[in-house]
Amino acid sequence: MKYVLVIPDGAADEPQESLGGLTPFQAAKTPNMDAVAVAGVVGRANHVPDSMPSGSDVGTMSLFGYDPLKFHTGRAPLEAAAQGIELGADDWAIRCNLVTVLDGVMKSFTAGQMPNDIGANLVQLLQKDQCGSENWKFYQGVSYRNLLLYRSRNGEAPFSSKTLSIPPHDITDQEITTHLPTGPGADQLLELMQRSVSLFAANEANADRGDNAATQTWLWGIGKRPALTPFKERFGVHSAVITAVDLLRGIGRLLGWDVIEVEGATGYLDTDYAAKGRAGIETLQDHDFVVVHVEASDEASHEGEADAKVEALERIDTDIVGPIHEHLKSQGDYRLLLSPDHPTFLRTKTHAHGYVPVGACGTGINPDSASTYDDVSAAASSLVFEQGCDLMPWFLQK
Repeated sequence: MKYVLVIPDGAADEPQESLGGLTPFQAAKTPNMDAVAVAGVVGRANHVPDSMPSGSDVGTMSLFGYDPLKFHTGRAPLEAAAQGIELGADDWAIRCNLVTVLDGVMKSFTAGQMPNDIGANLVQLLQKDQCGSENWKFYQGVSYRNLLLYRSRNGEAPFSSKTLSIPPHDITDQEITTHLPTGPGADQLLELMQRSVSLFAANEANADRGDNAATQTWLWGIGKRPALTPFKERFGVHSAVITAVDLLRGIGRLLGWDVIEVEGATGYLDTDYAAKGRAGIETLQDHDFVVVHVEASDEASHEGEADAKVEALERIDTDIVGPIHEHLKSQGDYRLLLSPDHPTFLRTKTHAHGYVPVGACGTGINPDSASTYDDVSAAASSLVFEQGCDLMPWFLQK
């Protein structure tokens, strides 16, 4: 049996006035996703518990079958795993965005999609400054996405599970003052963020970017190393993930999955959808379960671009879902699952709580009456996963 999960990140949404009162899923021409609905079932799942902040770290963990209330410790430790960074039992990882804050307002959580070379120089500046303590170390990531580690020297650290900081992508166009880090150790995070302001202002290459210049760091997603039971131990399948996002790479590695790199996969709207589709088919040759994750639909939401979100869904449908489904049907027993990890509303440009549409077809799945895969069709279904982590055991028949 072969299994495939396609994740259109953040694709679930509300009806849009600009789309004639339709949701992006409804407005998009997605005949291949609809074919999954016709051949199988449509339902809905809630991957983000109300008590937790909505984001791909929580939603994806649930989608992969792990209760985030039990296993989630923070986003940054997952991304540290993606970079092969080992965390000690008392170490803390922190996500470090390069952001643009103008007049106290978060104008860009990506610093205008920061070029890698300039971003690398800024991270080097931060590390050269040594953060005032040997406990701290910055790690360069991609573009605006970087990491900061607090290495405990004596088993103690200033942080706890009550240390909180809002993700910068959730406060686009909002004043930052009410969203700054709080809780134990927040004073140290705030000091580091403030020190980055003068460092970045003095960097000529950064300053030359004008309104897209990074004005400071934003520290968030703090957490310790999670303890995740290996996926194969739980479900008995050899798995791989295809993604351009460190978060998904990190979760995959922690679960014991192979991480497949695809040339042209960017984690943005310009990603090579067709290359991801081809990689999914190739990876099925020697894996039982393949996850294909696409970030573009989420990025379009964060930018408030309804047309771009529709286009991303259509490309996912044409270049990924269609070819993979056709291949699966030619190979014997299979199951194909479609599910976002969480909603991301164009109206607010932020992640949201709530149900996402689930579509599944294949061996042993008896078709229901659904004819389209979208938010509205899912809302009318009796197939409901109140705890999203129950979806994966159902899909894998475990």
